[in-house]
Amino acid sequence: MLDFFSFLYRQLRRRWMYGLMATLVSLSLILTTPQPGHAVSIFELLLRGVQIIQLSTLSDRQEVALGRQINDQLLSGDVELYTDRTVNNYVNEIGQTLVPYSDRPNIPYTFQVVDSDQINAFATMGGFVYVTTGLMNAADNEAQLASVIGHEIGHIASHHALEQMREMALAQGVISATGVDRNAAVNIGVELALRRPNSRQDEFEADQRGLVTLRQAGYAPRAMVDFMQKLLNQRSVPSFLSTHPAVSDRIDALNREIDPATASTGAGLDSSAYRSRIGNLS
Repeated sequence: MLDFFSFLYRQLRRRWMYGLMATLVSLSLILTTPQPGHAVSIFELLLRGVQIIQLSTLSDRQEVALGRQINDQLLSGDVELYTDRTVNNYVNEIGQTLVPYSDRPNIPYTFQVVDSDQINAFATMGGFVYVTTGLMNAADNEAQLASVIGHEIGHIASHHALEQMREMALAQGVISATGVDRNAAVNIGVELALRRPNSRQDEFEADQRGLVTLRQAGYAPRAMVDFMQKLLNQRSVPSFLSTHPAVSDRIDALNREIDPATASTGAGLDSSAYRSRIGNLS
């Protein structure tokens, strides 16, 4: 029995020592990565040590929690949600129909309608997707709206926001060997959502993933091309498309993936049914 307690004591002491060593290493790494013009106190370092997140090893749960914080900050100032519950439920219904057929169905998704006349859609990490009332009005049918939502799900499935956050954190010098401060990460996430376009490669990847999701969920695949073509033919291309790769190139890439014989096979092409669901968006 004495041997057992001795063994237990050694194990506990070893774990305590490992924990102390890990804390000291983290503090030393933060100390060796000073921010320009900012003197960091020991107390602040200890406080920040709790808030530091490691972007390269972010779990799904941590990503969803970070996405929720980004969402809260967006809604506190930059984004105003459309309050009609029926319309919001409809968009959520479409989104949740697509999720099981996406490449990342194992996280919770939140689909929200932004009260804005601008034709826009965007996504943040952790399953948060936003579409504007302006975009919903521009769409001819449910399948076209679903194609945009599927595209944004494609960004989330590809972890594009997380990759962009790493790049911007490095560029701004706010990341260290231990990771990035959570508050800085949230601010970067908000900036990415509102003002930074995705790369050409990211857009093509989200298009391809979105098309597969759209088709497998039972929507007519031609809707994705139809909506892009409609926006391309407008007098001024919406900002969320004009900052992306050339729309014509994206249309060509999508057409190569769609069989003309089955392009119109699927649900969501009834314009009158769609208008009855969204009502008069104002």
